[in-house]
Amino acid sequence: MFSTYDSTCQIAQEIAEKIQQRNQYERNGENTTKLTVTIRALLQKLKEKIALLKDLLLRAVSTHQITQLEGDRRQNLLDDLVTRERLLLTSFKNEGAEPDLIRSSLMTGGAKRGVPNPWLFEEPEETRGLGFDEIREQQQKIIQEQDAGLDALSSIISRQKQMGQEIGNELNEQNEIIDDLANLVENTDEKLRTETRRVNLVDRKSTSCGMITVILLLLVAIVVVAVWPTD
Repeated sequence: MFSTYDSTCQIAQEIAEKIQQRNQYERNGENTTKLTVTIRALLQKLKEKIALLKDLLLRAVSTHQITQLEGDRRQNLLDDLVTRERLLLTSFKNEGAEPDLIRSSLMTGGAKRGVPNPWLFEEPEETRGLGFDEIREQQQKIIQEQDAGLDALSSIISRQKQMGQEIGNELNEQNEIIDDLANLVENTDEKLRTETRRVNLVDRKSTSCGMITVILLLLVAIVVVAVWPTD
C-alpha cells in the first residue's frame, strides 16, 4: 500500500510537469500531440492507481489491519489525491489556459524527493498489527495504570496535608506553652519586686528600732548616774 501511494503521487507530479511542458510548447507554437497522448495515458493510470488505493484502504479497515483513526487519516490523503486528479484533468482540458490556483495546486504537495511518504506515518509500534479489541484493552490498561498513579499521588498529597495540619497544631500548642511561660515569668518578676520592697521596708524599720534602743539605754544610764548616791 505504501509503495502504491508513493507511485501514485509520482504519477500526479509527472502529469503536472508534462501539462506545464505542453502549455509551454503551445505558447512557442510547437507540436504537442505526443505530449497530449502521454498525459492522457498518465491520467488514466492515475485514475486506476487511485481506485486501487481506495480498494486497499477499504480492505485494510474492514479487516482491522489498521485502526479506524489511521483509516481516517489515510482517507484524507486519498481525498487529496482525488482533488489533485480533478485539478489535473481540468488543467489538461483547458489546453494552456492554466489558472494560477490550479498550477499552484498541481506543483505542490504529494510525494517529493527527500520528504517521507505521509502514508507511512501510521500508528506507533505498540499498536501496529493489533485488532480493535486488543488496542482497546491496551488503552484501558494504560488508563488503569494512570489512575493508579493518580491515586498514589493523591494519597501522598493527603499524607503531606495531614502532616502539615499536625505540625500546625503542634506549633499552636508550643505557642500556647510559650505564652504561659511568659505570663509565669512576668508574674514571678512582679512578686520578686514586691518582696524586695518589703525587705527594704523591714530593713529600714529594723535600723530605726536599733537606734531607738540605743538612745533609751543611754538615757537610762544617765538617769542612773544622776540618782545614784556618791560616797
